[in-house]
Amino acid sequence: MTQVLSPTGVVIRQVAGRIGAEISGVDLREELDDATVAAIRQAVLTHRVVFFRGQDISHAQHVAFGRRFGQLTRREGKKHGVHPEGFPEILTVDPKADVARYGKNFEEHYYRKWVSPLAGWHSDLTMFVNPPTASILRAETTPEFGGDTQWTNMVAAYEGLSKPLRDLADSLRAEHAFFTGVQLYYTDQRDRDILRLYCDDPQGAVHPVVRVHPETGEKALFVSPGSTTRILGLTQVESRQILDLLFQHMTSAEYTVRFRWQPGDIAFWDNRSTCHFAPTDFAHLDADRVMHRVTLYGEPAVGPDGTTSEQVGGEELRPW
Repeated sequence: MTQVLSPTGVVIRQVAGRIGAEISGVDLREELDDATVAAIRQAVLTHRVVFFRGQDISHAQHVAFGRRFGQLTRREGKKHGVHPEGFPEILTVDPKADVARYGKNFEEHYYRKWVSPLAGWHSDLTMFVNPPTASILRAETTPEFGGDTQWTNMVAAYEGLSKPLRDLADSLRAEHAFFTGVQLYYTDQRDRDILRLYCDDPQGAVHPVVRVHPETGEKALFVSPGSTTRILGLTQVESRQILDLLFQHMTSAEYTVRFRWQPGDIAFWDNRSTCHFAPTDFAHLDADRVMHRVTLYGEPAVGPDGTTSEQVGGEELRPW
């Protein structure tokens, strides 16, 4: 399905069955008028994630584009990661840049500790009581092959559950924290350093398992293998089996789209209605993959029964 929005000239072309669209007819190096911003915003709400090809924008233009859709946010201090000089709003996603914090081959090391092949699926920063509304990721350097990102439509996944399971999910709350999808061992020095870092300064939140989208009113699953630790009020066995069922369901191919990156490409997704999967097929290669991300300031999730998110460790995200 291709949609041309006049008079803005923005062209929106759907790229997968239930999620994803490519936007053309817009130059993000230029100042966008209100009609174009509104068209892009609606496309993100409708398609969950949208893609712009070949947008050779600067860090300043990236920040300015993000601010057209709301306040920006980021993690505080060193845990934010690295950023381009002069642009603390931006997180640079570069495995080689994390060597100073986590050691050489950090990503490859922890891929081998995943408790499930699905462990890389996540929504950004759900261990905060107010996770980002959306994320805007820009590719600077990409490998010749590999490094694709996938997204899944969490509204469609919720709607694809049987009614008894939807009713159950509507009533549940779950805890989110860092390093949930990996098995850390006290006998491993590197693991002990990570455990110490997050035990000394814990960050966690409880969210409804189903959240009501504040702009569309749609219900979406709000759990992920990469950050959801447990469902409250259940035994560990019960929690694990229900979460595994939801994880398998939400990552079914019918709900997903896969994006092949090239330098200058941009992905803009709604963090409230999607999860995404970080690539795992290039960490063993001597290849650079440098991305830059800004995130939009968000709000606590609200469940179908009116329950809201609760911070159980650390502090909330703040506007930047």
